[in-house]
Amino acid sequence: MLMLMLLLLPPPRTGRLSSFTLRSRYFKSLALRSAPGRAMASAFTHAFAAVALGNMASGKARGWRFWVLAAGSAVLPDADIIGFAFGVDYGDLLGHRGFFHSLLFALIWALFVVLLEFRQTRGRELAWLIGFFFVATASHGVLDAMTNGGLGVAFFSPFDTTRYFFDWRPLEVSPISITRFFTEWGGAVLRSEWRYVWLPLGSLWVCVWTARRFFEALSDWRKSSRL
Repeated sequence: MLMLMLLLLPPPRTGRLSSFTLRSRYFKSLALRSAPGRAMASAFTHAFAAVALGNMASGKARGWRFWVLAAGSAVLPDADIIGFAFGVDYGDLLGHRGFFHSLLFALIWALFVVLLEFRQTRGRELAWLIGFFFVATASHGVLDAMTNGGLGVAFFSPFDTTRYFFDWRPLEVSPISITRFFTEWGGAVLRSEWRYVWLPLGSLWVCVWTARRFFEALSDWRKSSRL
């Protein structure tokens, strides 16, 4: 539902670039690429990244609610585009890629999810869950900082509202509008995300799964050989 809302919302109004600090090395790129509607990596890729990271980080079987929360946490920061409908500018504190894309928000959300949904959990599992949901939520900003459009990500908001991009930005930025997504532009987005996110993460996921199964089989063989 959240993914559909993100795609159906109209393109945002362009924020006032002169109203906040930007890294000078990115200013030229932003001026060329910050057209209305260019705002994020696709919601599908954010969700996939969280699921892949969760499967690689833990071999423990987990229920469907865990994976829905993981995917939802990774997509959630883009809910800040709702602010456009209420007059919030792109470059504002609560604007798109602002506070809700920050590391502090990722931590707050991780604590909220774990304390609400996993309140009976204790010890190392509790710490793991907090760490995982923090990484799943923060991964959203990391992917956005690898896109070639929009404004940068305010990783350290509200303490530092500077917007950041990585030097390596291979991902084609995704449109918010669903009509624009199902065009040649959307195809370019999916191709870039397949090449630089889905394929690498998917390959690593398979390698981790294979290694885990190998060591489990080796452990079982050692135990049986001692009998």
